[in-house]
Amino acid sequence: ASEIKPQKARRVYIETYGCQMNVSDSELMAGILTRSGYEMVDQLESADVVLVNTCAIRENAEEKVLNRLKHLNHRKRRQPNLVLGVCGCMAQHIKTKILDAAPYVDLVMGPDSYRSLPRAIQSMTTGDPFLGLKLDKSEDYADVAPVRKEGVRAWLTIQRGCDKMCTFCIVPFVRGRERSIPMHLLIDDVKRLVHEGFKEVVLLGQTVNSYYDGEKSPLYPPLTKGEAKRRGGDFGDLLVAMNEVEGLERVRFTSPHPSDATEPLIEAMATCDKVCKQMHLPLQSGSTKVLKAMRRTYTAEEYRELVARMRERIPNLSISTDVIVGFCGETEEDFMETCDLMAEIRYDAAFMFKYSAREGTLAYKTLNDDVSEEEKGRRLREIIELQERISHEINQALVGKIVAVLAEGESRRDAEHYHGKTDSFKTTVFPKGDSNVGELVRVKVESATAHTLLGEIVA
Repeated sequence: ASEIKPQKARRVYIETYGCQMNVSDSELMAGILTRSGYEMVDQLESADVVLVNTCAIRENAEEKVLNRLKHLNHRKRRQPNLVLGVCGCMAQHIKTKILDAAPYVDLVMGPDSYRSLPRAIQSMTTGDPFLGLKLDKSEDYADVAPVRKEGVRAWLTIQRGCDKMCTFCIVPFVRGRERSIPMHLLIDDVKRLVHEGFKEVVLLGQTVNSYYDGEKSPLYPPLTKGEAKRRGGDFGDLLVAMNEVEGLERVRFTSPHPSDATEPLIEAMATCDKVCKQMHLPLQSGSTKVLKAMRRTYTAEEYRELVARMRERIPNLSISTDVIVGFCGETEEDFMETCDLMAEIRYDAAFMFKYSAREGTLAYKTLNDDVSEEEKGRRLREIIELQERISHEINQALVGKIVAVLAEGESRRDAEHYHGKTDSFKTTVFPKGDSNVGELVRVKVESATAHTLLGEIVA
């Protein structure tokens, strides 16, 4: 279906909401469409086809997309032949409800149906909306070459789906069961990315460190996760293999799960010079009681011990996290345990949210959302204030030190400055000098905020 050619080249604009996985999926969609003769454009005004790639993690994300669709409908009225599609997690989550809320939408397509995009767009001549909402546990798109924008950092999906089934999370229901791409294909992908000029690769997965080398070959039957790990094909082994790719400067990954932080992973981070000493390690709550209600498969103490073990092996490790406040049954005591653990671990950064029930999740079906919106808001403000203070203190401690920064492009505020990331993923802004985009430069930190380092290049 993906080889269907349009009668004339149609121009496609993709608008992306949500996480890095959605960014990667948009690049994948562009690859499928380009292979079928479609032209990708960067301006909405130039498009014959508009695809909105969506997120379903929080209710306000869906509301934002529905409001955006109303706006796009004004364009569709002026341009009757415009094809308007909703793709991604939201499409999979609320399915035909999208057509009830936005009957002018032409196609609704979940994350496992992107191969049908060319056929779906062509079918618009029938006047009926196209629905592609079947989850496919074997679909990994390993044979599709994404179309990436120029830059120094490339996203590479190594694992799709999730088997964890946290009670608050909709991802397993919109992304399907976990499956991994064979390691040798990923290594070939990274070599191609280096050849294309990318300096840094970010490995993506719903639970990226649950990756296993489930080889697919007529000669070798697929391996189960347990068999793969026994044979040395887990995420740590993949990092070691990535570290050996010539010309690659940095490897990152997101988002891991604490329960899959294996010793091979920790060893790879400690010993592989290209693997950044930075990890996004979601906590969600500092209360073991709440973690159990969330089905997070670890206790607060186990999480604390994991961080201690990692910092012992990787002394300069930078850690960021995710935290949810106001989950079902969370008491003030539970909340204070979260605050205490955040103060103890001292994260470099955190993504913090108040709990919102998602229809279809186990929490929505079985737990009472009993913390008031007012209380959720207060707790969220408190942890944001706590984290801002910690982030500022950590960054202030870097003033006067020299950090290695990968120059990514011009600063938005000043064309005479570049911005880039340190190994620890801290945004750094500095005068261009004689440096170029894509170069690793040494920057002496002159000042810092909670979110940004400011400095000068040094020899």
